[in-house]
Amino acid sequence: MKLIDLPYTSLEPVISDRTLSFHHGKHLRGYVDTLSKLIAGTEYENMSLEDIIRTAPAGPVFNNAGQILNHNLYFTQFKTPAQVGGDHPSWPAPTGHLVAQIVKQWGTPEAFQTEFEQKGVTLFGSGWVWLAAAQDGSLQILQCPGADNPVAHGLRPLLTFDVWEHAYYLDYQNRRADHLKALWEIVDWREVEKRY
Repeated sequence: MKLIDLPYTSLEPVISDRTLSFHHGKHLRGYVDTLSKLIAGTEYENMSLEDIIRTAPAGPVFNNAGQILNHNLYFTQFKTPAQVGGDHPSWPAPTGHLVAQIVKQWGTPEAFQTEFEQKGVTLFGSGWVWLAAAQDGSLQILQCPGADNPVAHGLRPLLTFDVWEHAYYLDYQNRRADHLKALWEIVDWREVEKRY
C-alpha cells in the first residue's frame, strides 16, 4: 500500500497548508501504514482497495481500506492552484452528462449543491458526504459515517466532502457548513465528470 502523491502543493485559502500537511501527511499516511501491516500475508494483500472494501467484514481492515480510498478520491478531485480561475470552471459552469443528470434529478445545480451541503452538515459525528452513481446512471447523495463509502453499497463514487474534524478544524473550527461551502471553489469538475 502506498501513500498517494498530491498533484498540488497548496489549496490556500480554501484549505490551509497546515491542514493539508496534517490531513495527507499524518492522517492518510496513518491509514496506509496501518492497512499495510494488517493485510501483510493475508488474502487481502494483493487486492485493490475496492475489492477489500467489497469483501472485508466490518472492522480494522475495512475501516483503513475505506479511509484510504475515501481520501484518495477526496484529494484527487481538487484543482491545482494553476487551474483555479483558469480553464477549469467552477460550479455551476461544468457541462456534460453529469451536470445534465444533476439538473434532471435536482432541477438546478444550486438545488443539488444545497442538498449536498445540508447532508454534510447534518451527518452526525464523523464521516463523508458523497455524490454517487448507480449502474443506470442515476445519482444519489449519501451520508456515510466513519469509513463507509459508495463502493460498499455497489455504487460508483464521484465526489466527496470529508466531514471528519481533522479535515477542517484547524481552519474552520466548528463551522462545518463554512468548510463545505468553501470546497466548491476548488472542485475539479472535469475529474468528477470523468468518474461518472
